Amino acid sequence: MPEPSPRRMEPTRDYPLFGGAFSATLPPGAMDVSDLRPVPNNQEVFCHRVTDQSLIVELLEQQTHVQGEEAARYHFEDICGAQEARAVQVETVQPLFLENLALRGCCQEAWVLSGKQQVAKENQQP
Repeated sequence: MPEPSPRRMEPTRDYPLFGGAFSATLPPGAMDVSDLRPVPNNQEVFCHRVTDQSLIVELLEQQTHVQGEEAARYHFEDICGAQEARAVQVETVQPLFLENLALRGCCQEAWVLSGKQQVAKENQQP
């Protein structure tokens, strides 16, 4: 079987999120899903045209019964449950420094949780 022809590597790029409140560095081949279909206002969704992986950045409503790092974990677990995720893994939970973000005027703290979850697509099994 012949080797696939080498593709020109696209550079990573910074992509503004939520109207420029912050940005994410996206890998080569990442596509903005909102160019393909409607995406809720509280989400930024990207997919990769080769690897079939997705990146979803979601702004969630504050829950007053949990604070700080536990709030990040609460929301992640809530999303995992809603999607009937399997193989859930929290990799890191870190405070987000607000000095350079448009968010600093509207919130006292922010946390970033990085994790993975395995979910079924559309009508497939998980």
